Amino acid sequence: MKNKIVLWSCFLLMSLTSFSQSISSSPYSLYGVGSLYDSDFGNLPSIGGSGIALPSDTFINNLNPASLGFMYQNHFLFDIGGKAIATTYQSSTRTEKRNNFQFSHLAFAFPVTKNSGFSLALRPYSSSVFKISNLKLPIADSQEYYYVTAQGSGGLNNLDFSYGYRFGKKLTLGATGTFLFGNTVDDRAFLISNAITTIHKKTDYSGVRATLGGQFKIDSTFTIGTTVKVPSRIKASKVQSVASIADDVETAVETNVATDTDDYYMPLELGFGVSKRFKNNLNLTLDYEKSFWDSTKQSELYGEFVNQDRFALGISYNAKKNIRKYWDRVGYSAGVNYDNGYLEVDKHRVNNASISIGLNLPIENTFSSLNISYSYGQKGRIANDLIKENYHKISINLSLDGIWFVKRKFE
Repeated sequence: MKNKIVLWSCFLLMSLTSFSQSISSSPYSLYGVGSLYDSDFGNLPSIGGSGIALPSDTFINNLNPASLGFMYQNHFLFDIGGKAIATTYQSSTRTEKRNNFQFSHLAFAFPVTKNSGFSLALRPYSSSVFKISNLKLPIADSQEYYYVTAQGSGGLNNLDFSYGYRFGKKLTLGATGTFLFGNTVDDRAFLISNAITTIHKKTDYSGVRATLGGQFKIDSTFTIGTTVKVPSRIKASKVQSVASIADDVETAVETNVATDTDDYYMPLELGFGVSKRFKNNLNLTLDYEKSFWDSTKQSELYGEFVNQDRFALGISYNAKKNIRKYWDRVGYSAGVNYDNGYLEVDKHRVNNASISIGLNLPIENTFSSLNISYSYGQKGRIANDLIKENYHKISINLSLDGIWFVKRKFE
């Protein structure tokens, strides 16, 4: 069973990763540095992305660095994941379907001392891959319109260094240092009357961010957790080429010119979560997060950044009747997730809601497991020039556990 699970999961993850450079992403990637990823580890995708209060005892919990303080000794954890997403885009005039494949994350964690743990993770932060044709927009203070055709690629990546320390048996504190890097390429054409202006722009981003976290075990079945993501500035530099076309004559306005561009600001984000276990086989997780985008004073040509609220609820169940029977060790999960969005376009929020179910398939008698989840969600709405997305997502996370530095009892 173990060999079959590992072989199949590796094959699926390699297949997903091989397509990760040709992602077809949301039209909302047009804004800022693109659509933000939900790269959750282990079984977190199946419980609605909740888990701020879950410890990193059997898997790597990327939602709270304090969870590393509860790592077991001599255990080395490794996690890799990918996603397959089928999306239907709907506007007031047309419907379009797209399939995309995404690399989710690559991470490992290990205990440093008996009270602390460290993890390193690489994951995407945002995707700016989009293609929009003939978007009709009004000219300010006028009754006329202009048309935009846009195509983008690229995005930002996260490289996380996390450390958590346990004080006594109940309290853990942790911190994550994140290095963000990447670039976006944006090609746009503006049609006004009979004249076309084309802009080719490449923007490079780099910056750092800190996350602080804490977890406290009220008793053996009830844990609370909190996180604080510190606001930060991501520096941006832009190289741009501009050309105009009128009466079939193309004129270069500027070519590969380094120009000033606004830096990208990441907001203060506060999170709070609880985890409650019932009768040792049913676990409930509930998270709430608040992101203060409005205080970053950022805006887009076609929208505004606004404060965001996110709610996540998850339930997981494991029978554990007979550990020698494989299906008695399988875990079952379900969850819901809702956020009201950090973008407001034409006075409408770009919100997102989803439901999920999943399986945790153990690999032999270790913490190793294959986590498979399915999610259905909706993003945005059909209103004026807005687009509604209906998506089906399958997430596959392979979590491997290795036991290090244990002396053999028998030779």
